[in-house]
Amino acid sequence: MGGMAKVTETKGYGFGTFQGVFTPSILTIIGVILYLRFGWMLGNVGLATSLVIVTVGSAITFLTGLSISALATNMRLKGGGAYFMLSRSFGAEAGAALGIPLALSQTVAVTFYVAGFAEALTRSGLPVVSACDPRLVGLATLTVLAVVATLSANVALKSQYFIMAAIAFSLVAFFLGGAPTGLAAPPPDRVPPPLGFWPVFAVFFPAVTGILSGVGMSGDLRDPGTSIPRGTLAAVLTGYLVYMAVPIALYAFVSDAAILRTDTMILQKCARWPFAILLGVWAATLSSAVGSFLCAPRVFQALARDRLMPRVFGRGFGANDDPRLSALLCFGLAAAGLMLGDINAIAPVLTMFNLSTYALLNLSAALEELMGNPSWRPTFRVRPWLSLAGFAGCTGAMFMISPGWTFIALGCEAAIFWLVQRRALRARWGDMRTGLVMALVRLCVQWLERRPADSRNWRPNVLALTPLPVSSPWILLLARAISCNRGLVTLASVVPGALARQPERLDELHDALKRCAERFRMGVVARVQPAGDTWSGVRELVRTYGFGPLVPNTVLVGSPVDADATVAFGGFVVDLARLRRNLVVIREPQTAQQDLPGGRGDLRLDVWWRGQNANGAFMLALACLVQRGTLRRVRLRLCQIAEAGASVAACTRVLEDFARQARIEAEVCVVEGDGRPFAVRISELSAAADATCIGLRMPRADETPDSYWDYFRTLRDATAPLPLVAFALASEQVNFKSIFRN
Repeated sequence: MGGMAKVTETKGYGFGTFQGVFTPSILTIIGVILYLRFGWMLGNVGLATSLVIVTVGSAITFLTGLSISALATNMRLKGGGAYFMLSRSFGAEAGAALGIPLALSQTVAVTFYVAGFAEALTRSGLPVVSACDPRLVGLATLTVLAVVATLSANVALKSQYFIMAAIAFSLVAFFLGGAPTGLAAPPPDRVPPPLGFWPVFAVFFPAVTGILSGVGMSGDLRDPGTSIPRGTLAAVLTGYLVYMAVPIALYAFVSDAAILRTDTMILQKCARWPFAILLGVWAATLSSAVGSFLCAPRVFQALARDRLMPRVFGRGFGANDDPRLSALLCFGLAAAGLMLGDINAIAPVLTMFNLSTYALLNLSAALEELMGNPSWRPTFRVRPWLSLAGFAGCTGAMFMISPGWTFIALGCEAAIFWLVQRRALRARWGDMRTGLVMALVRLCVQWLERRPADSRNWRPNVLALTPLPVSSPWILLLARAISCNRGLVTLASVVPGALARQPERLDELHDALKRCAERFRMGVVARVQPAGDTWSGVRELVRTYGFGPLVPNTVLVGSPVDADATVAFGGFVVDLARLRRNLVVIREPQTAQQDLPGGRGDLRLDVWWRGQNANGAFMLALACLVQRGTLRRVRLRLCQIAEAGASVAACTRVLEDFARQARIEAEVCVVEGDGRPFAVRISELSAAADATCIGLRMPRADETPDSYWDYFRTLRDATAPLPLVAFALASEQVNFKSIFRN
C-alpha cells in the first residue's frame, strides 16, 4: 500500500483579494472572444438572444462561484485550488481524475494564448515583428512569461495591472466610438446562414469561464476563505456587466446582421481609436496566458505533494514556496505544443475538462449541504438547489457544446480515476465519501423498511461464522460464492474466555479477520463477538446482530467437531428455526482441500430435491447463486429418490419441466427407492460430485436440542464419504418458489 503525503505547510506570498483573485480571474474571463466573436454572435441570433446567452452563461459561472465560495470557507485551503477542494471532498481518486487533466488543460491553454498573441503580433504590420516566424515569436513570448512567473508570482501579477489598463483603455475606446463609415454589406454568397441558440452558446460559453485562475492561487493568498469568495464573485459580476454592455453598444453602432456575421474586427472599426482594440486583443491573450501559467504549476505541485505525480515536482523554492520545477514542466509542455504547430483539434476537450471541474465543484457543495455533516460549517452558505442548478448547467453545457468531446473527456477522467484507485493510495485527510455513503444507506434502509417483502428479489444476507485463526477456507469460499457480490456478508468470529476481556486483543483479531477477507477478495463486514463460551456467543450474535431489513437472513457455519458442543449446536438450530433464519451447515471434505471458485475444469453440484415445499427451492436458489459466484463452470444436477409407488419416468418429467420453466440449466437424476435410508443412497449416488446440498428437516415444536443433534449427526455421519456437503434449512418466511416462477 502506498501512503498519501500531507500537503506541506507553506507561507506563500500572502496576496490579497484584488491582486490574488480578482485580477487573474477577470483577465482570464475578458478574453479574445469579446473582441473577435461578439459581433458574430450578435449577427447570428440578434440582440435579445445574445443578452440571454450572456446571462445564461454568466449565471452558470456565478452559481459555480457560489459553490466555490462555500467550499473555500469550509476548509483550510492550501495550494492546488480546485484540485485541493475536490480531493478533500471526493477523495484522492476524484481529485486526481479532475486535477491532472485540469493542470494539463491549463498548460495547453498557455500554448493557445501565446500562439494567438504571436499570430496577432506578426500580422499587425509592425515592421519589427511582421517578418518573423510566429512560432519563434511565440517561443520568445513564452520564455519571458515563464521567467517572470517562475521567479516571482508577485511580479507576474503586478504586470497584469498594465494588461488590465490596456483592456480598460480598449473598452473605453470602443464605447466612445460610433457607427463606422464606409461599411458595405458583403455579397450574399459570402454571408453564411445564421446559426441557432446552442451553436452560438457553445462558442460564447468559454468566455465566461476562467474563475479557476484565481482559485488556483489559493496557496499564495493571505486569507483564502475571504479572498476567493469576494474576488471570484466580483470578477464574474464585472465580466457580466461588460459582456452585457458591449452587445448593446455594438448593436447601436451596427445593426446589419450580414456585416456582423462576417467581419470579425467590427469592434476595431467602431472604436474611436482603432489601435486600442488591437492592443486589447494582445492584452487579453497575454493576461489569459499569465493566469494559466501561474495556476497550472501550482496544481502540479499539489498533485506531486499528494504523491499523484513524481514528488520532485512538489518541491517549493524560496520563502514563498515557488513551484519552479513544476513551472519548468509547464514551460516544456507549452513549448512543445508551440513547436508542434496547430493543436486546435484538442481545444474542445480542454473546455470539457474545465466544465467537468466546475460541475464537480457544484456537486460537492450541494452534497455537503444536503448531507449536513458536522464538519460542514462554511461561513458562506449556499442553498443546495443553487449548487445543483450550477451542476446541471455545467453538465448541460458540456453536451450542448460537443457530446463527442464530452464523452472523450469523461473517459479520460474515468481512466485516471481507475489508475489512481488501483494504486490504493491512502489519503491522510477525510473526505465526504463516508458521509455520502452513510446518507445513501440511511435512505435505502428507510426505503426497504417501508417496502413489503418481495420474495422474487430475495438476496442472501449472510452471517458467516468462522473460528480464529481461520483453519479452513470453506466458510469464506462458500460465503463469497453464495453472495456473489450481490448479497451482504458479515464474517464473524466468537472469542470466548479470557480473550473476551482484552479490548486490545479483540481489535487485533478484528483486523486479522478483515485481512483474511481481503485475501479471499471478499467485500465483507467483519465482526468479533466476545463471549463466555463459543456457542452461547454464537446464539447471542445471531439474536442481536443487524437491524431493520439488514438483519442476516442466512447463517453459514461449519459442522461441530467438539463432542462437548453437540447439544449446544442442536439448541442453536432450534433457536434459528424460531428466529426464522435460514441455516447452511458446511461439512468439509475429509480428503485434500478443493478450491471451489478456482482451479480448472467443471464442478458438479448435486442438489437433492424433495419438493419445493421443503428446502428444495431454497437450496436451488443457493445453487444458482453459486453458479454465478464462481470462476469455474458449475454443472448443476437435480437429484431425487422416487417415493414408493411413484414412477421414475413421471418424476423425471416433472423435474425436467420445472427446470425448463424455471430457466435453470440442470441435469435431472431420479432413482427408484430401494428401502435403504435416504442418506445412504445419497452417499452412493453423489460420490462423484464435488459438492452436495442436502436439506434438513424443520425442528418439531417440542423438539429438544439432544433430539435434533441425534438427527443431524446421523445424517452427517451417513454422508461422511462425500467430499463436501452443505446441509440447508429454510426457516425464513419467504416464498422461495416465487424465485423460479415466470
